[in-house]
Amino acid sequence: MSTHHSTPPDATASAVTRPTTVQRLALAVLLTANFTLAVDFSILNVALPHIGAELGFPTAGLQWIVTSFALCAAGFTLFFGRVADLFGRKRLFLIGIVLLGVSSLAGGLAPDPTILIVARVGQGIATAMVTPAALSLMTTTFPEGPARSRVLGLNGALMAAGFTGGAVLGGVLTGVVSWRWAFFINVVVALAVIVIAPFVLHEKRAGERPRLDVPGAITVTLALGALVFGITSAGQSGWASPTAWAPIALALLLFLLFWLIERRVGQPLVELSMLRGANVAWGNIAGLLAFATETSLVFVLTLYLQEILGFNAVTAGLMLGVLGIGTVIGGLIAPRVIGRTNSKFAIVIGLLVQAGATLPLAFADRSSGWVVPLLILTFIGGIANLVAIVGYTVTATTAVPAEQQGLATGLVTMSQQVGITLGTPVMSAILASQLAVGLLAGLQLSIAVNAVIALVAAILIALVLRLPKALSE
Repeated sequence: MSTHHSTPPDATASAVTRPTTVQRLALAVLLTANFTLAVDFSILNVALPHIGAELGFPTAGLQWIVTSFALCAAGFTLFFGRVADLFGRKRLFLIGIVLLGVSSLAGGLAPDPTILIVARVGQGIATAMVTPAALSLMTTTFPEGPARSRVLGLNGALMAAGFTGGAVLGGVLTGVVSWRWAFFINVVVALAVIVIAPFVLHEKRAGERPRLDVPGAITVTLALGALVFGITSAGQSGWASPTAWAPIALALLLFLLFWLIERRVGQPLVELSMLRGANVAWGNIAGLLAFATETSLVFVLTLYLQEILGFNAVTAGLMLGVLGIGTVIGGLIAPRVIGRTNSKFAIVIGLLVQAGATLPLAFADRSSGWVVPLLILTFIGGIANLVAIVGYTVTATTAVPAEQQGLATGLVTMSQQVGITLGTPVMSAILASQLAVGLLAGLQLSIAVNAVIALVAAILIALVLRLPKALSE
């Protein structure tokens, strides 16, 4: 593997060998922010009943604590990814961190459901601002090649650990102090980042700034919001419900309208030529499926451990912590895999091993003897999943000009967030289809389908993904 000849202009030569102290501090700030936002996706899940009881949420309304965050995080990410390119990644990152701190403080002090939902909306918008801005700051600070692969591997490891560890942390905070500390922790992190970031984050000033494609931005934001709303509703009401298929149908129409707008506008939000690049398009599809399968597997296995084997929520969460440990290790070894082969191989082998580690779990029964195999297999699956995730992140951001890295990382973030949102409702629908037979049968079928999706994804990427010359050498 060789370094691509078009190193981003704001990457320093020192990044090729050893990062400077400022680069290390910048990376620590960016990783801390992304890890915190990853935790926010799941930290309130265990606490939902406690929040409902304290604030007077109706049971049917509890889902909006999660949905309002996911809608904004996924719906605005592509828009803000492009805004980062046009108006400054550092500026957008800092604005997003301030919004995260303010909205988290409001959530922690919320006296009623309305304020809490508004706070979660603010956190979701902050996530859509910060995540692509932080990722594009990483990709433009470190050049294509081993340096960038190491950074993206570490970022992927910490974000995956945040997703899987958020539920455990939320359960501990809720049980030991209060669910409100799930918000207050963000305030502390935001203050620390705001103090340090202005001095260590640097980016090259943009030249002539093109106009923002407002019609395209509005259309794609509405499309992504409708898609996430429909997917989330499917998990609550079933895929046959009008609240599920109607928003999804609307989303497809809006995506078609967005495509037509982008073909005609002078300065599009998304350069369609970028999407025609196999590495960007298929790389993001691989990422979406990698996130969808592994995050939904956590949901299914949590039900198995609690409802079938009888463990309590905290114990089940701690058991699945081995998956989080596996993801951290996977993120650390992924750059070595990519360095010795290439990012396509990392995606394919990662998904194949993930499928192989998941499929045996489809045969899990009511015997407690399955605990040890489950821990071993989820650990292996976590490692493999992160190898695939780092592979897709490297693939989808390489050979993209520095001035479009915000858009490229916005696409990466979008595929990640839509994948997280998509997976659980799909597994829930499969599970529900078997409840007449029994919960265990539904869980077994869900796990089997999950493994098959990972396997099909690996085969598909092996057949259709074409790497730029920089990644295939």
